[in-house]
Amino acid sequence: MTVTTSRPEPGIVAVTIDCPPVNALPVQGWFDLAKSIREAGEDPATHVVILRAENRGFCAGVDIKEIESFSGYDHLIGANKGCAAAFSAVYDCEVPVIAAVQGFCLGGGIGLVGNADVVVASTDATFGVPEVDRGALGAATHLARLVPQHLMRTLYYTARHIDAKTLQHFGSVYEVVPRSELDEAALRVARDIAAKDTRVIRAAKEAINGIDIQPVHRSYRFEQGFTFELNLSGAADEARSASVKNNFRASNDVGTSTEEGR
Repeated sequence: MTVTTSRPEPGIVAVTIDCPPVNALPVQGWFDLAKSIREAGEDPATHVVILRAENRGFCAGVDIKEIESFSGYDHLIGANKGCAAAFSAVYDCEVPVIAAVQGFCLGGGIGLVGNADVVVASTDATFGVPEVDRGALGAATHLARLVPQHLMRTLYYTARHIDAKTLQHFGSVYEVVPRSELDEAALRVARDIAAKDTRVIRAAKEAINGIDIQPVHRSYRFEQGFTFELNLSGAADEARSASVKNNFRASNDVGTSTEEGR
C-alpha cells in the first residue's frame, strides 16, 4: 500500500508513506495521503499526527514516469490536484502534524513538510525543489516557509539541496537526530502535544492558521498555473522527457531509481 495509518500510542496517529523505492507518489497516492491525514484529524481520539515514510527517503515528489506514460494532460492535472489536496490536508489538519524526514525530501515532499507544524529530521536528510529541471513550477510557497526569501530563490533557481542542520539553524527544523532515532524524536514531540487538552490544541491550530501571513492555498495554486503554461508551450514535455532519460542512465550507473520528484 502507498499510504498506511497506525496508532503507535494513545492519541497519536502515524501516517506512513510507503511507495518504494523512493516514495515518488502516483496520482492516486497523493489523494490517498490527503484522505488519511484528513480522516486522522477529524477523529476526536486523535491529538496529533506524525507524517513519516519508509524506504530511503521521505518523498521524491510526483512519479513523473506515470505522467510520461500517458498522452494528454489528465495525469498532469491529477498530479497537480492530488498535490494540492495532500498539502492542504497537512495544513488544514485539525490537529498538529509532525513531519519526520529522512534521506531526500524533494518537490512534493517540500510541499508536505513546508505545511507541517513541526519538523524533525535525520542527519542525512536533504531538502530541495527540482521543479525547474522538470519543466514544472510549484512548492516555492512551501520552501519559503522553511528558508529565508533570498535563499529560497537561490535554491529554486538552481535546484540545489539544503541539509537538515542548516534548516535547524533557520529554526524550521526542530531537531536533527541519527536516522535510527528519528521515529522516537517525532514521538517525543507528539507525546508532549498529545498530553495537552485536545480542545485547546485544536483551537490553537485553527487560530495559528488564521493569523498566518501567507495564503498558502492560493499562492500554491497560482504557482501551478505556470506549470500548465509550460506544458502548453511544450517546454515541460521536453524537460520531463530529458529528466526521465537522465535518471534512467543514472540508474544504470549507480542503481538508483528512475523516479524523481517534480
